[in-house]
Order: sequence, then structure tokens, then C-alpha cells
Amino acid sequence: MTSYFDQLPERRSTESVKWRAYGKDVLPMWVADMDFRSPEPVIRALTERVAHGIYGYPDVPDDLRRVVVHWLAKRHDWQVKPEWLVFIPGIVTGLNMAAQAFVKAGEGILIQPPVYMPFLDVPQNAGAIRQEALLRHEADGTYSIDFEAFEQAITPQTHMFILCNPHNPVGRVFRRDELERLAEICLRHHVLILSDEIHSDLIFSGQKHLPLASLNDEIASQTITLIAPSKTFNIAGLSCSVAVISDLELRKQFQLGAHGMVHGVNVLGLTAAQAAYESGEPWLDELLVYLEGNRNFLTEFVQKELPGVSMTAPEGTYLAWLDCAQAHLTPNPARYFLEHARVAVNEGEAFGAGGKDFVRLNFGCPRSMLTDALERMRKSIQK
Repeated sequence: MTSYFDQLPERRSTESVKWRAYGKDVLPMWVADMDFRSPEPVIRALTERVAHGIYGYPDVPDDLRRVVVHWLAKRHDWQVKPEWLVFIPGIVTGLNMAAQAFVKAGEGILIQPPVYMPFLDVPQNAGAIRQEALLRHEADGTYSIDFEAFEQAITPQTHMFILCNPHNPVGRVFRRDELERLAEICLRHHVLILSDEIHSDLIFSGQKHLPLASLNDEIASQTITLIAPSKTFNIAGLSCSVAVISDLELRKQFQLGAHGMVHGVNVLGLTAAQAAYESGEPWLDELLVYLEGNRNFLTEFVQKELPGVSMTAPEGTYLAWLDCAQAHLTPNPARYFLEHARVAVNEGEAFGAGGKDFVRLNFGCPRSMLTDALERMRKSIQK
């Protein structure tokens, strides 16, 4: 299927925010949206559903619950029950639903910057206090959890911790011992855990994603896990995500938080999700091989061809976190690459504390597009 992923679909004439945000001479390597056609079974299922011609109010099919349960068991050794699944329009929606449902004004929500930008806004949206325990940036460029700082950041006001695993943007896939220690601290301080695991299917060789709630029943009872087929199968525009909540009372309260504001998933989102989880696995396995090749090519190129720029190969996701501090690019690296290379990347400071002098680059694209972007960046630095 390599040729499938080598093709660059024409997207500028579509409604794509990724390709419409900048001028036609700019390569968009920013928002987490891959430039690959979705699996053919998904396209066929959508075509058939559209041809039906009636798009009334949908209910979540039992078969969709079944295939999600099967997917989590097969890919992640996580045994869940169909009734634990709450279908929602998106992960960011789920983050805010949980904050609204469980956190009162003036209480604290703990995050680990630099982190996915919407995390920064969740506390404010709920009238809560944003508390931070920065990830530790090691001398070799990797990131780790500073457990002492994490526990010190918890106060009597702290009511919720939002985990990002696999981590966006630094690309960590946290190990069992790290997850167990995080969970132990949260349970001891009676802190509810909201775990964003949207990139859990995008894991590279030598790594394994462990759903936090799969570690044991006690952790599961205090955890809300958010997953989605959107990043995995490149169907983000169809807006289908899932909250996995084993505890009945937590599940009820989570659903009450959406009452009157957040409705269910649309017809085509449900259709695409079922087809993806049911028949998209061969496509995903090939995608992971291609993405890992892109990651390795990118890592080597940065090391050899971009002086002053460094990166650690991500363990998961299709997002690279580039440290540009030694390149001295002004006014900031993202602006520099946009103006001088005509390559759009995310500005590191948008991810909160610890993001200064970094950019996030999306390598979920054909190798030719990635090569073009990197060559433009190399030439801009050599100037």
C-alpha cells in the first residue's frame, strides 16, 4: 500500500482548514490532519449511507459498540463493556464536558505543559484554576515526568488531572511504571483523572500504549478515558469520539454535564467509525509502517541538514517537536519558517510553558511533501 500513501490528494479546492489557512505557496505542516485518503472500507460505507438518502436523528448502533469493545481488546488488551461507552462529537468537547460536570468554579485542574493547546483553556472555560506541572526536558532532548513537582502542584483545590498519552506535542508514550505512579498520586489526593488517549493507535516499534484505566479497577473507577477513530483513520471532520467510563455514577454525571448543550454524533460520523474499527486495521498497519519511515527520515534530516535544530524521535503520534533554540530564528521559529521557507508549522509557545523556541511539525503526509518542506526549511536556515 506504499503507493496509496505516496499519493498527495488535492485539498486546496475543498473546505480543508489545513490547506485554506495560508497562501497557495505555503506547505501546511501544522494541524493534526493527515494528507492520506481514509481506508477504502470507510469511503465505501459512507458512499452507501449517503445513497440511502435519509439522514434522520441517529442512535448508536449496537454493532458499533461491539466493534469498539473488540478493537480495545485486540489492540490494547483492554476489556471494556459496551455500556461503558459514551459517544460524543469530539475529544475537546469531552474535555470540556468533564470539566463542566465535575469541577466547580474556583477548583483546580492540573495539566502537564507543553501540551495540546485546548488543554490550556479547559480550566478557564469551567471557571476553574489552571494548575501546571511541567514535563521535565532532559539534556538528551527527551521528556519525563517530574513526579515531585507533579505532587507539589496538587493543592486542596485540585479536583481533576488531564493526562495526554500518547503525549501531544512531545511524542512520549508513557510506560507502565510512570502511569502507575501518576495514578497512585492522583488516587491518594482524590483527584479525578481525565485521560486523552486519542493517539493511542499511532504507536511506533518498540512501544506499547497502555490505557490508564486498564491498569486496575481502582484506577478505572476514577478515570474518564477519551478515544476516537479520528486521528487513527484520518476522519476528524466526521466528529465521532468516545468516552470510556466504567463507573456508573461518573458516567451519569458526565452525561448530565452535556445536557441541553452537546448532542450525539452525526449519522456519517457513526457510519465511518464503525467501518473504520471493523475493517480499517490492515490500512492502519500499513500506515504505521509508512509513518515510521517518515519519522526516521525526518529525524535523520533534522540531525544532518538543519543546523541549530534538534528533535527526539516521537514514540507515538505523527507530530514532531523540534527544538530550534540554537538556530536563533526571529521573531520566533514558526514565524521564520512561514516567512522564509513558506512552511506552516505550529508555534511552540501555543502549547504553554516550555514551548518557547519549539515548533510542532506534522509528518502525516506523503514522503514527497515532507521532503519538500524540509528542503525549504534547510534552505531558509542556510540563508
